[in-house]
Amino acid sequence: MTITKLPVHHAWWKESNVYQIYPASFKDSNGDGIGDIPGIISELDYIAGLGVDIVWLCPCYKSPQVDMGYDISDYKDIYEKYGTLSDIDELASGLHKRGLKFVMDLVVNHTSDQHAWFQSAISSKDSEYRDWYIWKKPKYDSDGTRLPPNNWISCFGGSAWEYDAESDEYYLHLFAKEQPDLNWENPHVRAAVHDIMRFWLDRGVDGFRLDVINFISKDPAMPDAPITNPSSKYQRGDMYYATGPRLHEYLQGLGQILKEYDAFSVGEMPCVFDPSEIINAVGFSRNELSMIFQFEIVDLDHASTGKYKPRTWALTELKKIVNKWQTFMQVNDGWNALYLENHDQARSVSRFASDAPAVRKVAAKMLATFLGFQSGTIFVYEGQELGLANVPTTWGVDKYRDLESLNNYHENVAAGASKEELASILAEMQKKARDNARVPMQWDSSDYAGFSTVTPWMDVNEDYKEWNARSQENDPSSVYAHWQSIFRLRREFKDVLVYGKFILLDPLNESVFAYKRVYGSTEALIVTSFKDSEVTWAVPSEYVNSGKMLLTNYDRSELTGEIVLKPFEALVWLVQ
Repeated sequence: MTITKLPVHHAWWKESNVYQIYPASFKDSNGDGIGDIPGIISELDYIAGLGVDIVWLCPCYKSPQVDMGYDISDYKDIYEKYGTLSDIDELASGLHKRGLKFVMDLVVNHTSDQHAWFQSAISSKDSEYRDWYIWKKPKYDSDGTRLPPNNWISCFGGSAWEYDAESDEYYLHLFAKEQPDLNWENPHVRAAVHDIMRFWLDRGVDGFRLDVINFISKDPAMPDAPITNPSSKYQRGDMYYATGPRLHEYLQGLGQILKEYDAFSVGEMPCVFDPSEIINAVGFSRNELSMIFQFEIVDLDHASTGKYKPRTWALTELKKIVNKWQTFMQVNDGWNALYLENHDQARSVSRFASDAPAVRKVAAKMLATFLGFQSGTIFVYEGQELGLANVPTTWGVDKYRDLESLNNYHENVAAGASKEELASILAEMQKKARDNARVPMQWDSSDYAGFSTVTPWMDVNEDYKEWNARSQENDPSSVYAHWQSIFRLRREFKDVLVYGKFILLDPLNESVFAYKRVYGSTEALIVTSFKDSEVTWAVPSEYVNSGKMLLTNYDRSELTGEIVLKPFEALVWLVQ
């Protein structure tokens, strides 16, 4: 089968692979139990050795750390436990010397309540910064009880509004009450954000990951949300702020700066499922963002009543999601950001495959293969390249640290949840909580996994003696080596594996996820088994005994008409 060369716009960021670092958990250099920027600098050769092109650093700005740095109190300074501005300069320089680019996380939907802007805003209704945030008068019920301006629920539970008695007004916070939302309707806010971007770009940063960037435009009417969860006092209002009326105007303002610097950008866009909305943000000619993170895959195991309720998903559901975004982007000249893990998600081998000792290594390699040859920019989160797993099932709630999961658990306790209900919630936390990704990085088999010389801020996963970086980086059979191969192949066969057309195969098969990439007369067949047992699969006739094996997580070297795939087997077959 031959397909005419696709009219794809080439760009350096389309050919790049990204490594994400969570600073608190990467490496502690000074023995205080918290990761820091000098710790990152000490492992730059390890990162470069993996074969990535970009390093994305989660927020490292000055912050009271209510939400692990996503509550910024000063955009132009560094959280003291992470280091200094000079350390950031050294990190950027070290990356650039190794041929890597440096991307920072920018959080501009909200600030910390300790930011000077908000401190002024809440001090007086006459403050010049009052209108930098979103304030509304209370509502009252028939009994005269004061109520928030609307019934929106915060992403971390409870009302999205916090009452300020001094001014008799509420301010909006879509996340924690310590994270007040900025008012992007105010041109001074937009100008301040543009100034922050230029500050970092001029300092040598190569782009940004933009946190919940689609939330920056809200429906000015801010109406009550429809009641979709009758058991809750507050309801999801994202239909009024996920793609607000001025969103693309604001994104184009950011895009002008990004284009001027030829900078990388990836936007986080939760609560958006309409491809036409997303293509407006990432279409090549739109000059808004390079790509966005969509949430459909990582929401697969969320119940309709909440993240911490169980849901069983089918492989055909995953196929529909992947096929939807792959085909839509290639037809509409957009680009995908591909990920299974990040600082907000659990470990993929535990969540989407199996971390059982007998299959964990091959399962981690299978997921790497599944993700690594799709069309888009690949994002790998620290430890994913090692096949790190979720926290142990034996962990009690006292071991968890994340605001989101703890708030949910304690709200259920306060509501009188039974022992059985709480046990179910804890089991779902072990599967999905953000803490799974935030445990310290596992560097070696020494105490505290080589992350620190003292007790870390969060417990280390007990499997670190076997699963760590030093045991894998020189092992050709390791998960780390498998990721190295993926990145090498994407560079070596760039036309087909980066810019080639995606075509889903065998869409109704509930055991095997197979697809091909096609560019001119070159085709790559990618086959991944999501089963923990053997499964038989019919190889398309055009690939039988024609081509060569590029990558496999077992020892298969040939393709016959029908093959028996081993548990979590994966392969990449090339025909030229």
